[in-house]
Amino acid sequence: MASSLILSLRATASHFLVPSSSPSSFSLAKPQSSSSPSFSISLNSIKMMQQDNEITEEATGKAEANAGPTKKVFVAGATGSTGKRIVDQLLAKGFSVKAGVRDVDRARAAFPQNNPALQIVKADVTEGSGKLAEAIGMDSEAVICATGFRPGWDLFAPWKVDNFGTVNLVEACRKLGVNKFILISSILVNGAAMGQLLNPAYIFLNVFGLTLVAKLQAEQHIRRSGINYTIVRPGGLRNEPPKGNIIMEPEDTLYEGSISRDQVAEVAVEALNHPESSYKVVEIVAREDAPKRSFEELFGSIKQR
Repeated sequence: MASSLILSLRATASHFLVPSSSPSSFSLAKPQSSSSPSFSISLNSIKMMQQDNEITEEATGKAEANAGPTKKVFVAGATGSTGKRIVDQLLAKGFSVKAGVRDVDRARAAFPQNNPALQIVKADVTEGSGKLAEAIGMDSEAVICATGFRPGWDLFAPWKVDNFGTVNLVEACRKLGVNKFILISSILVNGAAMGQLLNPAYIFLNVFGLTLVAKLQAEQHIRRSGINYTIVRPGGLRNEPPKGNIIMEPEDTLYEGSISRDQVAEVAVEALNHPESSYKVVEIVAREDAPKRSFEELFGSIKQR
């Protein structure tokens, strides 16, 4: 308040001060009227300044109160190649993250320490919806599923993780009332219906226990759950930095192409910020000749089914 008054006094006085012949001094300007200049400030002016300051402080306080707490997002498969990128991007965009992992020690080594916005919790999607609900917690507003089975001799692994595990996550969300579910799936999950049975990628991805079939059935469960969902089907995943812009198409459209995991993570995170992503299945790849489009435009170009 004192500083505002001083600035006001200086502003008022400056109208009467002009440079003198000496560069380091100023003299009073002659008033245009015959009366002597007045430097007085009325009490009413001071009161108005006080009221303006109070209104500004009140408005600032209301804005801070309306900002509310930071949205917390649970990420399943947080230490995976795509999951870790999702966590990193969520934190960079100001989200609070609960990282669901099977190996807590590995997760602590993978992420920066002492980040108050990051919480690491043990969560195995194959252990049922009850334990997952405890891990997700009542404070999570959205769940991103970036899990994936590890290829091996267990032919049931894709079904345990990509099917039953995803279903467990969805049921946990229904119990808790989580209002947004984002799944990282794959193009060609519905390859049979697309006439892509002989596509080498479709054949290869189904060698390990019909992985794409397991993913497709999990997708169908999500769509029947009633939860606001976005299913992201990327092309072949690359660990390298992005090369080219994102192309987004409706479900059962793309049957070839690749994309950086960084861009897949970006699409998943942006789905939280754009209502145009609601109740949609989107397929994504990246191409160098593709034009740069906003996420509002990308998600908005896909129609709900």
